Amino acid sequence: MSSPEKLAGSVLVSGFDGTTAPDWLRRKVADGLGGAILFGRNVVDDEQVAALSAQLRAERPDVLIGIDEEGGDVTRLDVATGSFVPGPLALGAADDVELTASVAAALGERLAACGVTINFAPCADLTLTPEDPSIGVRAFGSDPVKASPHVAAYITGLQKYGVAASAKHFPGHGAATDDSHHSLPVLPRTEAELHEIELVTFKAAIAAGVRSVMTGHLVVPAWGHLPATLNPKALTDVLRGELGFTGAVITDALDMGAVAGELGKTEGVGRAAVRALIAGADALCLGGVSFEEDELNRIAAVIAAAVEAGELPLERLAEASERVAALGTPPVSTPISPVDHRLGLEAARKALRIQGSPKLAGPPLVIDVETEPIIAAGPMPWGLGSHLTELVPGTRALKVTADEIAIAIDAVHGARDLVVVTREAHRHPEVREFLSWLREAGVDYIRVETGAPGPDTGDGPRIDTFSGSYVSLRAAAEYLA
Repeated sequence: MSSPEKLAGSVLVSGFDGTTAPDWLRRKVADGLGGAILFGRNVVDDEQVAALSAQLRAERPDVLIGIDEEGGDVTRLDVATGSFVPGPLALGAADDVELTASVAAALGERLAACGVTINFAPCADLTLTPEDPSIGVRAFGSDPVKASPHVAAYITGLQKYGVAASAKHFPGHGAATDDSHHSLPVLPRTEAELHEIELVTFKAAIAAGVRSVMTGHLVVPAWGHLPATLNPKALTDVLRGELGFTGAVITDALDMGAVAGELGKTEGVGRAAVRALIAGADALCLGGVSFEEDELNRIAAVIAAAVEAGELPLERLAEASERVAALGTPPVSTPISPVDHRLGLEAARKALRIQGSPKLAGPPLVIDVETEPIIAAGPMPWGLGSHLTELVPGTRALKVTADEIAIAIDAVHGARDLVVVTREAHRHPEVREFLSWLREAGVDYIRVETGAPGPDTGDGPRIDTFSGSYVSLRAAAEYLA
């Protein structure tokens, strides 16, 4: 059995800066670092990602290379253009399980060509409350019975090419109203309610053979005061014991506010890492911010010290190390191909929900009301204006933020065909006020909602895309044109 120091490094999975592997990361991988996480900051195109993966794999063939490529609003490969496939909520709206599997397989094939060994997807969370700030379009829906077949199909399709899937965020974020990137959410469920709602999709994921499960940084009072990531009741008793999961348990990033903010004040990320391992986690993600060699060394030293002190059994750490190494198995060798939007467009068109008769009489004014994306998504191209400008000559496009509604109101005057594009308008008071002003002023307009639809459906012509992906916006533009 390896030394505690060596094993400690082998369970760490870190983010980094740059589009090539920095020297320190290559040294750490050669020395046994568990793996690396790729974010938008690490991506130029598929060829570059494949070269970066090859750099890391040249240091050690079984290094874990992970990415958050959910499709839809959360994409890394298409951070510069918008995703080539719609997101989970759109796939759930299309409600074609075979189509979901095909989309996931296309994603898995592309990730395999890029050398990625694990995709931190799909979300097995449910979209359960309009106030939820972190899931929304990332889930397949709100009904666990209807969402479960899509979760299973996504896993089957993705893993077809040897890329491990990771069902997240156990036990499910969808009913929480705080974002764990900032603070520690509480999931107000009894154990019976969890088994009837949130855990249904995770059971489906496990039955489908998902190779890993990612923990959520949230407290279930019925399981005690610790967040699931650090909670033996959640990870050992429920996930492994009651649900029978035998694969790798991966933490959400330990540097997120829900853990670093709550525990970091007194214990630090290193102590959180120890507690996660004791609880039953295997791979420890440190990805939200870029880590450097000295920081990883400090965290590994805290883990090794916990072993030496008898707090963390060496056998538990060795078990975790073996599970992480299994996720570093290289995927099926697949050539890189030009990005093909046809399948994604098919799924996006099928997902559109049409209300009334949203058709244009002439070239429109398109107002894209841009609001902050969820942190998991980050900034990327969004909006309908560029698509309709291309498809309908004479289209005028205006992009405003929620703080620039006055500009939008001025632009409306004299507009004959108006399209207003929003992203979860129900969560943004300024956007709701703008829509109310339009109705009260008697302005006719077509609404295109690209997020999780809220309670403000209205009675005018409307298109819901359930995704802000490139293909979903394109599908809506084609329908209008």
